[in-house]
Amino acid sequence: MADAGVVLEAADVWEYLLSRGLVAPGSSGTVREVGDGNMNRVFVAVPDDGGTGLAVKQAPPWIRVLGPSAPMSPERAMVEARALATFARFAPEQTPVVVDVDPERFAFTMEDLSDLVVLRGALTRGARFGDTSTQVGDLIGRVTFATSVAGASAADRAALLAASVNPVLAEVTEQYLLSEPFLEHEHNSAHPSLTDDVAALRADRAVRTEVSALRAAFATRAEALVHGDLHSGSVMVGERDGVAVVRVIDPEFAVVGPIGLDLGLYLANALIAAARASALDDGELAAEHAGQARVLWTAFTAAWHAGWPDRVDGFLDEGWLRRHLASVWDDTLGFAAVELVRRVAGYSHAEDLETLPDPGPASAVVLRAARALLLDRGAFRGPGGEPDPAVVAALVTGR
Repeated sequence: MADAGVVLEAADVWEYLLSRGLVAPGSSGTVREVGDGNMNRVFVAVPDDGGTGLAVKQAPPWIRVLGPSAPMSPERAMVEARALATFARFAPEQTPVVVDVDPERFAFTMEDLSDLVVLRGALTRGARFGDTSTQVGDLIGRVTFATSVAGASAADRAALLAASVNPVLAEVTEQYLLSEPFLEHEHNSAHPSLTDDVAALRADRAVRTEVSALRAAFATRAEALVHGDLHSGSVMVGERDGVAVVRVIDPEFAVVGPIGLDLGLYLANALIAAARASALDDGELAAEHAGQARVLWTAFTAAWHAGWPDRVDGFLDEGWLRRHLASVWDDTLGFAAVELVRRVAGYSHAEDLETLPDPGPASAVVLRAARALLLDRGAFRGPGGEPDPAVVAALVTGR
């Protein structure tokens, strides 16, 4: 078996699990590598006797898809493990069960999720969201309330801040989400039909100002613990014993930051799924996907209102709560916008769009939606100033 600190291979994993006391002594099993992300390696180990499998995730000291030529601190695995522990404390229903953490190898072992599927892939194959956005909004709401000034003491927040410092991956977010897509850069690409529109977006001073504000907010606004990369590729869905199951995975980008980041990333990917359905002339499915804006926001705010009576700081009043949630809504729209731009004009494009016969028209819809969300956030409020998710949905459905 690989020594402490050495990158595991599939041939090492069963012996590794034996050494950690996670499988029965003398047992054997089959191991396969299943991770397809950019950063880490994931193995699933299934006992030969047909028992319950386990998943081992390890962060090598480099980016997985690039190898040793692209070094990166493996501490990101411990950031992820700590984030999952916090998520499990406040939202256990939507969090994978972690059974072991190994800081020497920058690895942890959790429940096997291979019976579930990635939400993005399911949507691309024509699935509906079902209960997923409610579950995701609930998780975001419960975790962010519990780790905010309303839900956590000053001492607990100080400890959380110290444990959640994540400068390496925070820099990745600032680079690939909050700067490069809005610049001429070798990492970027876009559909040829978007060339003029992308150039106009990048030349727009108002756009640059709004993105600058979001970048500064990400760097300075320590509102609550956020996943940091919560898009439709970070959610697993399926059924177990006839019950819908949702698991939020891969919080290696977790940081104490603006609450609207997670909401915005997820919302953007729901809108992208809607743009795909609309491009395929499935108006009913497009409306269902775009309608997740309301579902997500309703579940998120419900979790905050549920926690509010037990807030730790009784001085905070209802007026502050309304103002705070309004601010989160504005941030949600802004972070959704930059994610939309990243997915059509940055480094990491969306499978939803790229697998269309012609990604151009749907990508143009997404880019126009991004501009509207960045520059006219006031348009997405009701007559009393309250958030209006229905207007967001109309950006990609025209309804």
